[in-house]
Amino acid sequence: MLLWDIVYQTVPIIHWGRQIRVALDVGCGVASFGGYLLDKQVLTMSMAPKDEHEAQIQFALERGIPAILSVIGTQQLVFPDNAFDLIHCARCRVHWDADGGKPLLELNRVLRPGGFFVWSATPVYRDNQRAMVALTESMCWKVVAKTMDSTGIGMVIYQKPENPSCYEKRPQNNPPLCDQNDQHSVSWYTPLRGCISRLPLDKEGKVIKWPVTWPYRLSRLPVSMPSELGVVEQYNADNRRWTALVSDTYLMKLNISWPSVRNIMDMNAGYGGFAAALIDLPYWVMNVVPVHEEDTLNIIYDRGLIGVYHDWCESFNTYPRTYDLLHSSFLFKRLSERCDLIDVGVEIDRIVRPGGYLLVFDTIEMINKLTAILKSLHWSVKIHQAQYLVAQKDLWRPTS
Repeated sequence: MLLWDIVYQTVPIIHWGRQIRVALDVGCGVASFGGYLLDKQVLTMSMAPKDEHEAQIQFALERGIPAILSVIGTQQLVFPDNAFDLIHCARCRVHWDADGGKPLLELNRVLRPGGFFVWSATPVYRDNQRAMVALTESMCWKVVAKTMDSTGIGMVIYQKPENPSCYEKRPQNNPPLCDQNDQHSVSWYTPLRGCISRLPLDKEGKVIKWPVTWPYRLSRLPVSMPSELGVVEQYNADNRRWTALVSDTYLMKLNISWPSVRNIMDMNAGYGGFAAALIDLPYWVMNVVPVHEEDTLNIIYDRGLIGVYHDWCESFNTYPRTYDLLHSSFLFKRLSERCDLIDVGVEIDRIVRPGGYLLVFDTIEMINKLTAILKSLHWSVKIHQAQYLVAQKDLWRPTS
């Protein structure tokens, strides 16, 4: 029996593709967990360490499965607080209790209130089981199921608390709750913290509820969205704009062979409207929220989409030639004020596979600057209506 079926039978409240829509697979291997869950309408961010596992991430992306290079070491993951419905770590060799439990406290930070952590390990890797029990109890995680398969692999399913009452009843404040003033909205070069992230509260002081089930959460107002009228109107207008633009222009009028596309990255995703407009098509989108732009990544996850924080003046944590299409909308003007566009162009060339595309919606001034850079890299470039740039990467490589 497959692990995900064991999870479902062991904990019936875990409904793949309904309540559980966005998941994180830590130490993903070749991303089989995320690959199988795609058919169940679960979008899994498969994550592998940066050391010896780069080829696994390349293999996952070549299979068309979302994946990223990362490691739980000294810095926070590039995901927002309370993002994932479920986190999974199979045959896990991570010492979650190391350094005062900071690795597990980091998982707690990115796990949604009421979310699940599925941890399986062979006996040889369970030397720290007693410490794990003590740590999870101090974090108010409750064990909702335990099981073991025929190969001796044990599995424990934990659930993060849905309200803060347990924290107040602990005999010792260890680990302590994080200071309210120390809550970081953008986890970028942020050190791991030895404290428990506070549960997100609405204006009435109540813990923010779980989003509605998939696929309804894609179109409903995200649970973390500010309730101010202007923000809601801006969000709704953004959705209408991208729905029309994708259906009327991107898919119909631009020189892109969409059947050859699977892996897409939106370089400045905003509210995730571009990805939402593609949801019924056989693509997945890595939504990137630049760290110097408005922080909307929680909203993207609330909608049932995935993404990361990033600074485009630096290299992106992925294997070369792993994306079929990169997309941006009015990103490069502000970016050019902080770094050289030539460096950004070279990074785009590194990420996109041969035959892949860059699609830019921007001013003609920025399009002309990008055209010169891309042509120097031997990309073919076409401009539509003086506002859309479609560039295709060639097979050319520089000679040594």
